[in-house]
Amino acid sequence: MPSIFKELRVIELANVLAGPSVGQFFAELGAEVIKIENPKTKGDVTRSWKLKREDSESSISAYFSAANSGKKSIALDLWNREDLSILNKLIAKSDIVIASYKAGDAEKLKVDYQSLKSINSKIIYGQITGYGDEDNRVGYDAIIQAESGFMSMNGEPDGNSLKMPVALVDVLAAHHLKEAILLAYINLLKNNEGSKVSVSLFESAIASLANQATNYLIAGYNPQKMGAEHPNIAPYGTVLKTADQKEILLAVGTNSQFQKLCGVLEIAEISEDGRFKTNTLRVENRRALNQILLVKAKLFQSEILIEKLKKLQIPAGKLQSVAEALQGQDAEKMILKSAEMNFGLRNFAGDLSFMGKFSHLAPPPEFDQERDEILALI
Repeated sequence: MPSIFKELRVIELANVLAGPSVGQFFAELGAEVIKIENPKTKGDVTRSWKLKREDSESSISAYFSAANSGKKSIALDLWNREDLSILNKLIAKSDIVIASYKAGDAEKLKVDYQSLKSINSKIIYGQITGYGDEDNRVGYDAIIQAESGFMSMNGEPDGNSLKMPVALVDVLAAHHLKEAILLAYINLLKNNEGSKVSVSLFESAIASLANQATNYLIAGYNPQKMGAEHPNIAPYGTVLKTADQKEILLAVGTNSQFQKLCGVLEIAEISEDGRFKTNTLRVENRRALNQILLVKAKLFQSEILIEKLKKLQIPAGKLQSVAEALQGQDAEKMILKSAEMNFGLRNFAGDLSFMGKFSHLAPPPEFDQERDEILALI
């Protein structure tokens, strides 16, 4: 296992996806991550979010497996004085806390930053909220996708607004919190002091609007539904259907790539057409361009067309299902597995030369699985 954080102990006071994703990130990099779970609810709520085909008796669901590999689980009722004392003893010997409470709840439970800082002055307290430290609204990914503008852009023109089929805002907020905690850890190493860092789901969503936000802020354009198309580039996001009914997506960003594409589709003259010579013109005349591309793509078999495009380094890819993507060679090193089964995905996708090779990471824990081991630590 990578050892960069092997001396760190992380206490996870978080549920669902955003906070637990941060916990798994540190577990993958060698930290000991202890997940504190509520015995009254039988642990993280995602343990019960199961598909019909899953084992109803197990405390581990497919959803729970998305963000809880490599951790140890102990059930503690933080309203109980004895259980809170156990947590406090763990805090005294830990480095990082990951929390996701709505405003005011952590204080009621006495697990807010000030309370834990009085136990361990060097603790790093990483907090995820829905809308900020002072707002007691609970943050739900789907609601924030709606409120932040993502859903208004997602879908076909004149079609229904759609949320992303993954909890996009939770995933984005988790990455922001990882960055914040790492900055706090650098501060600890430099100045020998702990700190609190906080990330809200809503602000993470707004920050991630990227060019769609600046399309409005700078150009005054309120982004609209465009299907897979790109508001600033064409043909980028354009989906072509081939003779064998397969779909290929284009991501052509330069005039040179467009000229090569026209050559492959045997319409070289189109690249010199006054409507399409520059990206600005192609965006303006997107509908006419797409009609030409769609007709020509139907004359090719998908594998032949993909090979031609790749040979000339024209950005294109075939649309795959999740199953097809995970079965491909490119995804193989991201899948966590044991000798018996696949049990999750890596949270950290980077390769760091100083970190060494990834080795085995433990599967997600059953509810309260490491109670005895954890109690022995205090």
